[in-house]
Amino acid sequence: MSESRVTSLAELSAALPVDLGRSAAVRITQEMVDVHAATTGDAQWIHNDPERARRESPFGGPVAQGFLLLSLLTQLSSDLTFPSYGPVTMLVNYGFDCVRFVRTVPVGSSVRLHGTLAEVRSRGDGSAVLAVDAELHVVADDDPGTPGKGPAVVARWLFLAVPA
Repeated sequence: MSESRVTSLAELSAALPVDLGRSAAVRITQEMVDVHAATTGDAQWIHNDPERARRESPFGGPVAQGFLLLSLLTQLSSDLTFPSYGPVTMLVNYGFDCVRFVRTVPVGSSVRLHGTLAEVRSRGDGSAVLAVDAELHVVADDDPGTPGKGPAVVARWLFLAVPA
């Protein structure tokens, strides 16, 4: 992404798509999976019983819950670089247009986020909705040259830009 400053949402829209970069990697631990299960009630054995998951699951061991992976987007997005624009008072999470859990993530794997600013939707009140195409990848599969590999989670993540 270039270092030039974009000063308005119209200029930002004209510059699309904008590569926001990749985050640092975060390792998915069994403790994270267990805490998530205790918080959400998603304690299915494929997540929280490592011995049974190794014996009986088609995944060869425990896997992270989809919503645990989705929740990591907030932490990982702090490493992405959004272009400068404004004046904007705040940028807040506005939800998702689409989320898909397309591959399992084994416990013990590391994941990273790649983001692309894909759309800017102006609203009548001067605010705008920014749409980010987010892909969560298992780090070992992160190389685009690796055949047959792809993201574990794909989402269209929305942010509301509130003008100053």
